[in-house]
Amino acid sequence: MLTQDTKRKIDSARDILVGKVPDPKAQVEQITTALIYKFMDDMDKGSQELGGKSRFFTNGYEKYSWTKLMDPKLGGHERLDLYVEALTRLSLNPHIPQLFRDIFKDAFLPYRNPETLSLFLKEINGFTYEHSEDLGDSFEYLLSVLGSQGDAGQFRTPRHIIDFIVDVVDPKKDDTVCDPACGTAGFLISAYKHILKQHDGKDDPENKEKPLTPDERKKLMDHFTGYDISPDMVRLSRVNLYLHGFPSPTIDEYDTLSSEEKWDESFDVMLANPPFMTPKGGIKPHKRFSVQANRSEVLFVDYILEHLRPNGRAGIIVPEGIIFQSGNAYKQLRKMLVEDGLLSVVSLPSGVFNPYAGVKTCILLFDKVLAKKTQHILFIKISNDGFDLGAQRRRIEKNDLPTALVIIKEYKKAVEADQDYTMIPQMSFLLDDEQKEANRIATIVTKEKIAESGDYNLSGDRYKEVDQFTNQKWPMEDLGKLTKLFTDGNWIESKDQSENGIRLIQTGNIGLGEYLDKSGKTRFISEETFKRLNCTEVFADDILVSRLPDPVGRTCMVPKLDTRMITAVDCTIIRFDEEKIIPKYFLYFSKSDRYFNELSRYLTGSSRQRISRSNLAKIKIPLPPLEVQKEILEQIEVKQQAIEHAKAIIKNLEREREYFGQSLRKLENIEWVELGKLSIIVRGSSPRPQGDKRYYGGNILRLMVADVTRDGMYTTPKIDFLTNEGAKLSRPMKKGDLIMAVSGQPGLCTILNVDACIHDGFVGFRNLDKTKVLTEFAYYILMTMRQDNNSFSIGAVFKNLNTDQVKKIKIPIPPLEKQKQLVAEAEREEEIVAANRRLIELMEQKIQQVLGEI
Repeated sequence: MLTQDTKRKIDSARDILVGKVPDPKAQVEQITTALIYKFMDDMDKGSQELGGKSRFFTNGYEKYSWTKLMDPKLGGHERLDLYVEALTRLSLNPHIPQLFRDIFKDAFLPYRNPETLSLFLKEINGFTYEHSEDLGDSFEYLLSVLGSQGDAGQFRTPRHIIDFIVDVVDPKKDDTVCDPACGTAGFLISAYKHILKQHDGKDDPENKEKPLTPDERKKLMDHFTGYDISPDMVRLSRVNLYLHGFPSPTIDEYDTLSSEEKWDESFDVMLANPPFMTPKGGIKPHKRFSVQANRSEVLFVDYILEHLRPNGRAGIIVPEGIIFQSGNAYKQLRKMLVEDGLLSVVSLPSGVFNPYAGVKTCILLFDKVLAKKTQHILFIKISNDGFDLGAQRRRIEKNDLPTALVIIKEYKKAVEADQDYTMIPQMSFLLDDEQKEANRIATIVTKEKIAESGDYNLSGDRYKEVDQFTNQKWPMEDLGKLTKLFTDGNWIESKDQSENGIRLIQTGNIGLGEYLDKSGKTRFISEETFKRLNCTEVFADDILVSRLPDPVGRTCMVPKLDTRMITAVDCTIIRFDEEKIIPKYFLYFSKSDRYFNELSRYLTGSSRQRISRSNLAKIKIPLPPLEVQKEILEQIEVKQQAIEHAKAIIKNLEREREYFGQSLRKLENIEWVELGKLSIIVRGSSPRPQGDKRYYGGNILRLMVADVTRDGMYTTPKIDFLTNEGAKLSRPMKKGDLIMAVSGQPGLCTILNVDACIHDGFVGFRNLDKTKVLTEFAYYILMTMRQDNNSFSIGAVFKNLNTDQVKKIKIPIPPLEKQKQLVAEAEREEEIVAANRRLIELMEQKIQQVLGEI
């Protein structure tokens, strides 16, 4: 088990390196090399204690042993020279296994500072290898810093997603398992642990599990294969597998998409989250792929399908675009999937890969045997995966994955047993209390229906509402048939606009069921232009629908304004026949998942989707009698009032933040200290020229103002990245450092959640004197001082700041206990804000439930 002490040692080692080695991947490589170096020496010592001989540091290599490297008699420069020499020589040692020679191949020390090296090696020396199985967990924690490889479209797969896929695919001890884009071998290790768990005798009341024999364990380890194009990833995955007990891991440096060398290999199980960033100009694959394409995500899926054995199963994570993109290669691929092995499609929420990417993904699940036995495909929609979808990915109670796992497993059993599973609400193989949950997240669609349009669209939502409409409580009506007026707004060019007159409502004014008043961006046309263009006037209580993203189809009710109004051409004006429908009923319905699911069937455009007015008129909505509509509205309005009340509390508490520390004014003898005397203040730096590929587009995080405005107090950058060379020309900061913007939004502060570089629009506070000021207190007080109307405001200073000005800013320094009290109060207010946000979320869910029961 990973201990807090081990985590602390790894974090400490990284902290020591960050000033000299800002690239997280390079830090991992340095720590990996040192850990394995010490591990080799520990194994030699263990062998000697049992009366054996040294295996690693022998036959002329004794002087490089870790024990001699850490000899206290060595001076700093002597230790540095010995370490550098050892890194070069160990890869040439013929007496050690090839795996270890490969680890030290191309290993080097990227700095020449004896003090830094001595501190680093001292931290590594604190690791012990008494429990080698724990070492694998420790190494996986170290690998977690490799969360983002954004330049290559690679994102570290969250552990719970890996385990979910492995549980669904269910590899067995006799299966051969391959990950053709293995990264750090996360899928392979999870599959290995999954198989071991099947034979550990636990959770086995019927005693059917048989322990693996030594020969079976050895054979099992020979069944795992991984490929990766990156030699760095190959090295890390070999180490990871070795530390999980694999004596000779089969991990090859191999270009899966361009090389034919291993094309004839096949496997029982394939698991992957391949990189899906296609380089400029596309991939140049060989001609043996069934689908001729140059997009990496298409080729990887094709590769996996073609390398599965006739009894093969697979789970692969892909960008969601692959299931609906209209290009010929995508359509050809989807046709092949439907006809040859696709069993299920699992849609994941867009925040799964936060904080590194908001890209929306899905999981394609294959079973070549079961897929031949059914004419259906199971679609699962995961709305919650057990973590919130913000940058911090905090654990929450909501988690659809366990239910999804039950549904998929029982679906597979039903297919195997030829049971009737075609209607989700009547899934006889599910327990009664799970049927409602199954109906919420699962849809079963015939392959015939998927093939009807010819594009083989694999978006489950496209089919869900169509199936449900057959069991509607109320009749379904076309939207266009419920109106007195259903027309588009007017084409208004900038030359047609005036400074006042008739108000022009634009798509930006349309929110999700609400009107967004953007008073600073109001547009008008004159009465003369109104007549000349024969404009359609908009009135209060009309409904406007935006036919452009984001999202397409959002609505608002026109408010009462003290002016005449028109709207833009990309907005549809709806004036309902109130003898058929209450406008507010539709307004609330237009915020529901069911509305957007129905709408998605009519969207056009691949990169920027939209809906035409004629297609908008075709969407169907449930139409209960007017009396029932009124009852539904009453239920919703009660919940909506709770939402508005919670929003008001949040707004007031956010204003209260402006007065943080106000009580300090009443206290005597409060010292005001310049920031420059509390920390080392450094200005960020930006490599020039901007955008140069030598410096930009790597995998080292660089903080941007947009990251701060998105995340708030604790920020994880995920917008911009530097190369190792770029990081050397920037300013690296550590996790937990306080950062302040000095341009763009001067005075905006944040605390780093991770190590990151800062550009010249920021200053960073290094080595903040914790004996005088808490980081959180400094954050709150500086954010308060940013407000011009606050008693601590320093006004014009915050309009633009240089480093010297920041150093001279004075902040009050009450006793630490008082600081803790004020921070605690602020945090309690944050908790109230969070609770009200949760209340809003709960009420919105209840509104969705009301709408879902129509």
